[in-house]
Amino acid sequence: MDAIAEPTGTGTRVENLVTPTLLLDRSKLDRNIQRLAEHAEKLGVVMRPHMKTAKSIDVARRVFPGEPGPITVSTIAEAEYFAEHGYPDMTYAVGLSPASALRAMELCRRTGADLKLLLDTVEQADALADVRKATGVTPSVFIELDCDDHRGGLKPDDPKLVEVADRVVAAGAELVGVLAHAGESYALNTPAALVKAAENERLATVKAAEILRARGHACPIVSLGSTPTAHFAENLDGVTELRAGVYMFFDLVQHGVGVCAIDDIAISVLATVIGSKPEKGWVLIDAGWMALSRDRGTASQQIDQGYGVVCDETGQVLEDVIVVQASQEHGILAVRSGSGKSMPDLPLGTRVRILPNHACAMAAQHDFYSVLNGKSPEIEARWERIRGW
Repeated sequence: MDAIAEPTGTGTRVENLVTPTLLLDRSKLDRNIQRLAEHAEKLGVVMRPHMKTAKSIDVARRVFPGEPGPITVSTIAEAEYFAEHGYPDMTYAVGLSPASALRAMELCRRTGADLKLLLDTVEQADALADVRKATGVTPSVFIELDCDDHRGGLKPDDPKLVEVADRVVAAGAELVGVLAHAGESYALNTPAALVKAAENERLATVKAAEILRARGHACPIVSLGSTPTAHFAENLDGVTELRAGVYMFFDLVQHGVGVCAIDDIAISVLATVIGSKPEKGWVLIDAGWMALSRDRGTASQQIDQGYGVVCDETGQVLEDVIVVQASQEHGILAVRSGSGKSMPDLPLGTRVRILPNHACAMAAQHDFYSVLNGKSPEIEARWERIRGW
């Protein structure tokens, strides 16, 4: 059993870090994890957190402080990494290709892991026969559902749903259930709309499961979840498990949707002021889109946060100061358009923290987290991240 990753004490302080670098506030992480865990328990479902945001065994150990629990992954590299760290129960929540299915089942053969696959076509189902023959492993499979016209998947009443299920069985694989992701919830911003989206997601998955059961498929797992709908679901009758990922860290998009407060955002990029253009109201930092990501997810929301909200070195938000432009290794800070605020004094060498538009994208730019606790300048630990596919 892997023990929870407690702070180890690096002897490093924030002011000594090389910038840009990724910070993780442990207290906010733990608070966010606990919030959704309690909600899932109240609704009577199993949590299967998505590790695509965190990509870290140390973060996983905060979610599961005892025995490793069920997780979701977005790459085979993640699956290999978490299997090596003793997490056998995984769902690969990306539509399979023949090559990815073969690699996934080779992992299961080597490690004994149960890595469940995702598909929504008869062609994918048919390909499982060759994968089973090549590896000697029986694939476990979800059928992906489209509950809100967001991405891939089948509508619950699509005749192909039963056809795909039948072909999965014919290929010698095991159909374990249905899986949905209410991605359109990211475009919402009121509690009523989010509650409605969560209920629509539930109805779609439960309906699909009932149709499959009526045609002789057991469909034991009914899996759904996005961070917004996971938090706003009021009833999950008929659902067995809940998935979410960015909830561990949160970000400015989730704040714009209405799922979290700014103070809940657990990661940020630490950057250093490297210049200024007073005549333009600009301050330059050493973090561009290589450190912050190109994600501009808040641009379509009511408040455009540029490339990220700016905080001081302790994490205190500098009101109306955002990253207005980003090139590869430079960011430009300025007061947002229309604000009556003045640019604060940020001399050369000043450290600032940038909050992410999209936590998954920001974290993906970095190899590790420097872990701290609230406003403390002490770096408690360094947690590595897995990257690649």
